Amino acid sequence: MPGVTLEARELSKWFGSRTAVDSVSFTVHEGEVIGLLGPNGAGKTTTIRMLSTVLAPTGGDFAVAGVPSSRPADIRARIGVLPESAGYPPHQTGLEYLMYHGRLFGLSRDEARQTAVRLLAQVGLADRAQTRIATYSRGMRQRLGIARALVNNPSVMFLDEPTLGLDPAGQREILTLVRTIAEARGTTVVLSTHTLPEVEQVCSAVLIMNEGKVVVSGSVAEVTSTEAASRQSGRLRVPPDQVARASEVLQRLPGVSVEVSKDVVTVTSADGMNNLVSAVLDAGITLLSFEVDGARLSDAFLAMTRGGTS
Repeated sequence: MPGVTLEARELSKWFGSRTAVDSVSFTVHEGEVIGLLGPNGAGKTTTIRMLSTVLAPTGGDFAVAGVPSSRPADIRARIGVLPESAGYPPHQTGLEYLMYHGRLFGLSRDEARQTAVRLLAQVGLADRAQTRIATYSRGMRQRLGIARALVNNPSVMFLDEPTLGLDPAGQREILTLVRTIAEARGTTVVLSTHTLPEVEQVCSAVLIMNEGKVVVSGSVAEVTSTEAASRQSGRLRVPPDQVARASEVLQRLPGVSVEVSKDVVTVTSADGMNNLVSAVLDAGITLLSFEVDGARLSDAFLAMTRGGTS
């Protein structure tokens, strides 16, 4: 089994009387991409800032590649970070920018150039190496930021909203790059995002936070199959003259919400779909077709961050 590269133990952060992060614990392994999810104010960015040594924890501790949080300088040598609002010097070229950061990490000039050239090729910017960053699109700057986060060959990389503001094509490019980095390099990636389909597409594990606490963690499949996420939705198609009757019958059932559009009745239930079908058939309603949606990560996210399924 891959080794542990990131471990948080009862990690907490207070700002005066406000608790931003409350006893967060989790473990991530080599090559994993973990999605860090939560609504605004859930504590995601504060957690990343502690794990990347920007903020000191108020309580608890963590380790990166076996290095304890009591040695922040050593941790900084083992991590890469792309913050949500990264700044780039517009007058520098992509090559100059990466070489500068390589030198900061102790590389010789030749080593810094070789590293910069290799990383620019890896993120698809080889043909723009000698172009000023001022001419880069937002997507290109995000790819350059990921290259910057890889300059020191980190064990763990933190990406805070890396696809924010990108069009669908740009989002796909970034996510493909993230997956490649994890698979080819064995780098652990912590991906903080609000875009749940991104997590389903690229992440191997999920950690959902709410009000500073971890409310659920596990693989995407495990999280979407939790009881809190088990509300299922489906569509029943009935003859147009029986739609009103079907809606009336279904609304009598506990834990069921109903929406009607033409001859389709869309239902959401906390107790599965079998009882809904039985109720419709028992009422003498003709059921023309019935489709059930699979569990989605968005269902789990909404359930967990709204305090349950009620």
